[in-house]
Amino acid sequence: MMSIRQRREIRATEVSEDFPAQEENVKLENKLPSGCTSRRLWKILSLTIGGTIALCIGLLTSVYLATLHENDLWFSNIKEVEREISFRTECGLYYSYYKQMLQAPTLVQGFRGLIYDNKTESMKTINLLQRMNIYQEVFLSILYRVLPIQKYLEPVYFYIYTLFGLQAIYVTALYITSWLLSGTWLSGLLAAFWYVTNRIDTTRVEFTIPLRENWALPFFAIQIAAITYFLRPNLQPLSERLTLLAIFISTFLFSLTWQFNQFMMLMQALVLFTLDSLDMLPAVKATWLYGIQITSLLLVCILQFFNSMILGSLLISFNLSVFVARKLQKILNLKSDEHIFKFLKAKFGLGATRDFDANLYLCEEAFGLLPFNTFGRLSDTLLFYAYVFVLSITVTVAFVVAFHNLSDSTSQQSVGKMEKGTVNLKPETAYNLIHTILFGFLALSTMRMKYLWTSHMCVFASFGLCSPEIWELLLKSVHLYNPKRICIMRYSVPILILLYLCYKFWPGMMDELSELREFYDPDTVELMNWINSNTPRKAVFAGSMQLLAGVKLCTGRTLTNHPHYEDSSLRERTRAVYQIYAKRAPEEVHALLRSFGTDYVILEDSICYERRHHRGCRLRDLLDIANGHMMDGPGENDPDLKPADHPRFCEEIKRNLPPYVAHFTRVFQNKTFHVYKLSRNK
Repeated sequence: MMSIRQRREIRATEVSEDFPAQEENVKLENKLPSGCTSRRLWKILSLTIGGTIALCIGLLTSVYLATLHENDLWFSNIKEVEREISFRTECGLYYSYYKQMLQAPTLVQGFRGLIYDNKTESMKTINLLQRMNIYQEVFLSILYRVLPIQKYLEPVYFYIYTLFGLQAIYVTALYITSWLLSGTWLSGLLAAFWYVTNRIDTTRVEFTIPLRENWALPFFAIQIAAITYFLRPNLQPLSERLTLLAIFISTFLFSLTWQFNQFMMLMQALVLFTLDSLDMLPAVKATWLYGIQITSLLLVCILQFFNSMILGSLLISFNLSVFVARKLQKILNLKSDEHIFKFLKAKFGLGATRDFDANLYLCEEAFGLLPFNTFGRLSDTLLFYAYVFVLSITVTVAFVVAFHNLSDSTSQQSVGKMEKGTVNLKPETAYNLIHTILFGFLALSTMRMKYLWTSHMCVFASFGLCSPEIWELLLKSVHLYNPKRICIMRYSVPILILLYLCYKFWPGMMDELSELREFYDPDTVELMNWINSNTPRKAVFAGSMQLLAGVKLCTGRTLTNHPHYEDSSLRERTRAVYQIYAKRAPEEVHALLRSFGTDYVILEDSICYERRHHRGCRLRDLLDIANGHMMDGPGENDPDLKPADHPRFCEEIKRNLPPYVAHFTRVFQNKTFHVYKLSRNK
């Protein structure tokens, strides 16, 4: 019996340049008229044209998304407070630290203000650089203060233009990955077109600009492109070293900019492990990639002041050893990401829960299953059909190759025959195949993660339609194989799809660019202006996580809680503050709020009388269930839930009854918000 290692050694001696992506057209190039150009000149010309198109389409995508953002909000003409309010929920929180760094007298003082922050969580001093992934805001603020652009560009535009610029890099990286896999830049062009025409499902940058994933995914795309190139055979030593450097830098930046990086890289590590186990990947290269993952994550851990969530991550556990991981988790007593495991347990039906944090995630649409109408939109652009076509063929080939690699080959001849046969799978193709499958499962289970899958779907589908190996297998299976037919199919099919996309979607894109709207949220603007004018600078505000992020950005006031939910003590704070929407006595709510130093509490009618979610998923329902109280309205309750002893606080406080007036004084109200000042009495 021949071992996998022995078969690897045999293949290493026989491996040739049968399938380097940029030399797959050798036969075609040899048949070109001699008067056109030499093979070398043709290659240079192709690289020049393809590279130029890649840069142009990346820049055009960036401009397109920036224009949509401007048209949707009339961003250049609205007031500064309205611009800041447009950064909803956690986006406003992240942008506030960029603003804070710019307003600091010196960079050193700004940096110290982030390390010793006492305004994000009242009565606590926290290290924001440890708790949150905001190094990108620090870096941008330093650049803005150092570069001579302050007279020409407002800080907010420097910020958003950077993010839209990263989108250009993102699309270019997707383009290059597809080009590397297929051997033709036409594949990259199709991938980019699919990315733009499926914008609703591939990105949300134009309306959630500061979101961490919008910073991280471009670096992730660069990493995938670099890994795809690294896995090709017969790289020159210099090319291999430069590629490893690109992989390390992109992996490090991806890890630094997104708090969920470890879960994405864990899946990537599983891809490498699967391919290594099935003998589809050179063991040395897999080892290099494991090492880069660990090194990048540990470097981020150092920059985040030894963040315990990183040290005890599943990625470290997987890559180092289960034994070491268990020791680390016991030593560090990790609780930062326990809510994620509670959520996953409940999501996959491994036990019902009344845990407030888990149910809060379960009831959010973004953390639900991928909606079925997503596939309808993806099918309208032909992306889904092409993806299924390519995926089915490559999965079949992968099974055949895996079976051969794990079977009892008894001679070097049989192994060599399989290597040189038509059924083969390049390491870079195998990597992208397992990558797209795993991230597909992730997207299907959690809608928020679809942006990882759909962008790679564009790459994988376009690669397959332009791949000579895919068409060769297909034509041979129907007994129509001919080199000319392969050439015709791999170029004509993507060109026809590109023409279809232009015909069907170009008019709609032009309509989008010509449609002008304007940001309009007068109630929130009125609230922020009132806070700025009528409350002390050191006042502490309580309320919903989403609204308080805006309060931090627009007014600089101190918060009791905020949307960055990756901390156990913060989650406990949030549950306590949210009792303002539960059935609790006024003195109990007052005591809870005062324990966090609260001076003002903001109540929102949209939460108190929420209708967006169905019964059982409204915030007040989640609080009732967690408190053991029966929910409001028609419908069943669990038999052990009991009627509450007190009415709902957010409703009853508006009646100005003596028990409430004794603790709370209304100081502001409009159609949406009610602000109450807390009394100092015990």
